[in-house]
Amino acid sequence: MFTKDERRALLYLAVVAAAGGVLRVVRSPADAPGASIVAPDLPGEDLARQAELVREATILARPLRPGERMDMDRASAREIERLPRVGPALARRIVEDRDSAGPFGSLEHLDRVPGVGPSLLHAIERSVSFSGAPRAGAIPPATAPDGISRGAKSECAGSAPLALNRVTAAELECLPGIGPSLAARIVEDRTRRGPFRE
Repeated sequence: MFTKDERRALLYLAVVAAAGGVLRVVRSPADAPGASIVAPDLPGEDLARQAELVREATILARPLRPGERMDMDRASAREIERLPRVGPALARRIVEDRDSAGPFGSLEHLDRVPGVGPSLLHAIERSVSFSGAPRAGAIPPATAPDGISRGAKSECAGSAPLALNRVTAAELECLPGIGPSLAARIVEDRTRRGPFRE
């Protein structure tokens, strides 16, 4: 399995190779040696699309610069993937939630997305901004004094090991990177299939 940076590098190389293939210089077999080399005639749309792909790949392959902030109320899923610990599936869920429930407006409201939890919020808090306002009536989850959403995790006690075959969904949420949705799916899977093998 490739890491996130390796996937970005491969995407960048694929786009550059595709752009190079489109823009490569061709020579007709009928040309005499020393004849001029010309670029193929391509429709303007194809060149514009290739240029857009190269621009997008260049942006996506570059991590966020120190101090750079991403507007979570406007960014595309591809742009959101540039954030630390955010992969393609989570980036799509973030955009889908924003499209259906409205702008986030704050970290507290971003926590409503399944798969986003306190540890992720802490990892991205200095890299995100919010230009929108949440819809009227939207209530953020309970927040801790530092302003980061905690939800059920505020009840977490210590760092004792958890027995996966007896743990509750609320206890699973105490683990880094596990939010309410994933915790519920783990417990549901254990209930349906039986205890996990140790």
